[in-house]
Amino acid sequence: MTTPPPRSMITRLGIPPTLAWGYLGLLLFMIGDGVESGYLSPYLLDQGISQPRVALLFTVYGIAAAIAAWLSGVLSDLWGPRRVMWIGLGIWGVFQLLFLVLAIPMTSYPLMILGYGLRGLGYPLFAYGFLVWIASVAPRARLGTAMGWFWFAFTGGLPTLGSLVASGLIPQIGAYATLWSALALVAAGGLIALLLVRDDRGAKQPRGEGAGPLATLLGSVTVLWRNPRVGAGSLTRVINTASQFGFFVIMPIHFTKTVGFSLTEWLHLLSAMFATNIFANLLFGVVGDRFGWRRTIAWFGGIGCTVSTLLLFYVPNAAGDNFPPALLAAAFYGATLAGYVPLSALVPSLEPRHKGQALSALNLGAGASTFVGPAVVAVFVGPLGVAGVVWIFAGMHAVSAVLALFLKLPDDAAAARAADVSPDAATTADAAPDAAAPADSSPDPAPATPSAGVKGLT
Repeated sequence: MTTPPPRSMITRLGIPPTLAWGYLGLLLFMIGDGVESGYLSPYLLDQGISQPRVALLFTVYGIAAAIAAWLSGVLSDLWGPRRVMWIGLGIWGVFQLLFLVLAIPMTSYPLMILGYGLRGLGYPLFAYGFLVWIASVAPRARLGTAMGWFWFAFTGGLPTLGSLVASGLIPQIGAYATLWSALALVAAGGLIALLLVRDDRGAKQPRGEGAGPLATLLGSVTVLWRNPRVGAGSLTRVINTASQFGFFVIMPIHFTKTVGFSLTEWLHLLSAMFATNIFANLLFGVVGDRFGWRRTIAWFGGIGCTVSTLLLFYVPNAAGDNFPPALLAAAFYGATLAGYVPLSALVPSLEPRHKGQALSALNLGAGASTFVGPAVVAVFVGPLGVAGVVWIFAGMHAVSAVLALFLKLPDDAAAARAADVSPDAATTADAAPDAAAPADSSPDPAPATPSAGVKGLT
């Protein structure tokens, strides 16, 4: 019997080895994208832009991001993830230049809407294009872990290290110049990912009969009601980070103007929050593979965020500008956000024949969260105040825990009847089909063509 060759450390960690440079490039790209996340809102207020206008600007940005997130899966099926990532990088750079060169120096709100708003098309095309690339390469037994590494890189940049970079640069070069540093980081990360990743599954894939552009585009929408579980998963993904993007609008102002923290202290809290989150992303990717994607989402994501969202508001309010209690509340919130990580593995598996369409639906939910959160703030912060907005977000997370109960894989019920066990036990077994087998006992299976119209990703 021939002993298989030893796997590399990268493979043992659950990272598809041909995409390793892509993960590094994504991290740098998202660091650049996240530089502004902790201070852009108060910075624009200082430039004379009113809070409702700031909230509207973030909402427009979020709408653009939602559209791009949905199109990222569709366009990746049509053109290949690599080209979609190039488009995302180009859009980000061009509209960031418009925002920095014209909109801010002229204090022109229409140009801000145009420059910053349309820049929202950039990062989802780049990041979620890479997500589709991962789904076409990673084997199912390690898909949750591979997705965990994706979210590790994603949230490691936005907003964790991005906020840390901002907190270090703003005192040295000022807030405006710090925005220019973001452009350099995004360009470096994008070029690393696109020039150093050699995996040919990022190129345009051949399509079969019935998989034309219109069929692919429509299928990524009709799957939401054609398979209600995919629709529920997409809605759960909206809720996942809606509070996060809403907090980007109100929490910098609340913590600095009401609680009494300095802007630097708030940025440190934000960095700590998502430093916890990036490691929790890895943890819950592995936990989901081994103990069940659905249960991880419901308990650690839905219920966990319901509690942590309230604590993030009420603990600092009670303790005042006391850093340690606020730090604990922020870290807990960041950790529970990661409880939703298995969605990236579960939702495509809910539509096994059209995984590309399911990924587009999931990406649509991810993008929608970037404007749903600020929109909730824009509509309710006036009549209900910050506390009312926080309770709305907590209620949304509670709803997501209920939705997760419906995210059963297609063979859950049959497996439960055959084994005479509960459906949850079947879900656990199905979520980690190879958990009991040696992880590296055989070569990874070859992925199928990521054509959303004919056959799904593997």
